Amino acid sequence: MLEIRNVNTFYGETQALFDVSLDVGAGEVLAVLGANGVGKTTAIRTILGLTPARSGEIRFDGTDITRLNTHDIARRGVGWVPDDRRIFPTLSVAQNLAIARKTTRFRSWRLDEMFEIFSALEHLMGRDAENLSGGEMQMVAISRALLGSPGLVLFDEPSQGLAPKIVQDVMKTIRRLKNEGLSVLVVEQNALAALEVADRAVVLDRGRVVHRGTAAELIRDENLRRNLIGI
Repeated sequence: MLEIRNVNTFYGETQALFDVSLDVGAGEVLAVLGANGVGKTTAIRTILGLTPARSGEIRFDGTDITRLNTHDIARRGVGWVPDDRRIFPTLSVAQNLAIARKTTRFRSWRLDEMFEIFSALEHLMGRDAENLSGGEMQMVAISRALLGSPGLVLFDEPSQGLAPKIVQDVMKTIRRLKNEGLSVLVVEQNALAALEVADRAVVLDRGRVVHRGTAAELIRDENLRRNLIGI
């Protein structure tokens, strides 16, 4: 579903990604792990065209999207759950969700399915988004991404600032998306939580891929995990 080949990304003259290659299969969850500042969020920004790759190739669903504008990438079926949620604060929850709806070639999600996933969401529809808690905002951000009918969802630090119970709910949702056949790339500081739902993991260090393997391998091998990600 997603193929990244030898991507190099810069902020001005400062290089952030160095020949990064990774892929996400259909119905697969890939965890991208590493310390702060190693290029995890830059990888997501590069996929979305927000910080375009200077060289290399990115293919989504078999199509080269390396040079496309961000809105065109979204319309092809790439969903995004940003680390800061980016909910429109002066709009109601219902309005935030309504403006996100679009049709792609992938499975369309209905609003009642969002209520099934997040039972509290139905009772928040009339509330202004600026009055939501962090966990409630995350419900809206994930629902907004799904209502855009994605084939791939990019999660950037989905557990950030959330209570442990909400983190469990978010990871449970990622597992459900996988079971529904969606592809997921999750960037996460809470590595153990991400590994519990991921099929495979990639570890970045200073903008380079330093490890690829199964999530089960990193869960099982404490020494390897400590050496790669410090836990």
